[in-house]
Amino acid sequence: MMGGVIMGKTIRVLMINYKMQCAGIESFIMNMYRNIDRTKVQFDFLVHYKERQFYDDEIEELGGKIYRLSVREDNNFIKYKKDLKNFFSMHPKYDIVHGHMESFGKFYLKAAKDAGVPIRIAHSHIAQRNSGLKGFIKNYLNKSFKTYSTELFACSDAASNYAFGDDAEVTIYNNAIDSERFKYNATIRERVRYELGLENKFVIGHIGRFNTQKNHSFLIDVFQAVHAKEPNAVLLLIGEGDLEPKIKAKVKYLKLTNSVLFIGIRRDVERLYQGMDLFILPSLFEGLPVSGIEAQAAGLKCVFSDNVTRQTTITKNTEYLSLSENVNTWANEILKLKDGYIRVDESNSILESGYDIKKQAESLQNFYIDAVKKLGDQNGQININNCTCL
Repeated sequence: MMGGVIMGKTIRVLMINYKMQCAGIESFIMNMYRNIDRTKVQFDFLVHYKERQFYDDEIEELGGKIYRLSVREDNNFIKYKKDLKNFFSMHPKYDIVHGHMESFGKFYLKAAKDAGVPIRIAHSHIAQRNSGLKGFIKNYLNKSFKTYSTELFACSDAASNYAFGDDAEVTIYNNAIDSERFKYNATIRERVRYELGLENKFVIGHIGRFNTQKNHSFLIDVFQAVHAKEPNAVLLLIGEGDLEPKIKAKVKYLKLTNSVLFIGIRRDVERLYQGMDLFILPSLFEGLPVSGIEAQAAGLKCVFSDNVTRQTTITKNTEYLSLSENVNTWANEILKLKDGYIRVDESNSILESGYDIKKQAESLQNFYIDAVKKLGDQNGQININNCTCL
């Protein structure tokens, strides 16, 4: 026995997020989840949509529990506060709450504090600046994220400064990946290009939800300019989202249907990177994009907007362009990168840069264990709730 911890028991950490969809924040959580020692630390999830999501089956297979609230569907914040109070009253076993929803953090972290949850983590994943009245409200809520927290985490300096300010004491957890899974493989590349009918094509790839942040409309404009100069170019779009019908309509209007592939959500993205020749991410804002790390691990040249933090740079294959530049400038830069580079195994670069998932997962796991041990030491007694046996 060590302090207040019964050795051999499992700490359950409550992850709070909108929904476990196929997206960047969720990829970060799941990468950590797959690589922690789940005999020591187990994740449960409090989500804000009733319907099942992309990662739900895997979460349950890994031993996690999923609890569902409905505020994102019914927008009833009075009910939401009552639901949070009831949830923590009915589930008193959690000593650690790890929040990934910036704008709702003020509500659920307060509920956790009121319920006596001693360790409350606010984890910032975005570096967003919103405009207009709606943006003002969202910025206010995001800035209030830290109000009821005991620990501040972020994925990058930009995400930290946005949510917590310049002077806050913040721990950075990199959006780490399994570099072995994504490293370049010429054989897989040939198979993917054959499967998708991309032999002898110049393939520009993008992975991201179809929402405002990812800036798909600008991406299509850039691709139109590329295609006008290189008719052999193909744009490979991976993901789904509310704006997908609008983007499909634009592609059809521009007569690019045969050159833009919408392939939806895929569970084999590590293979799809192999089939690309270049990766592009013209986002309006990012905390630190997991896809940008994955693409570099696959040995791809990458073109990012200058709204993507420079901390994303791991290899020499990255370029940053301003969104104020016209689409022809973007197209010309992309075409300059078309030839003349040899894709190589970049797994060592990922490891050396601190984006190796095994090390990051171990670090996070040790934080949880040490935090619970400290609680036991402070209490001077064993608290069974601290370490719930699976």
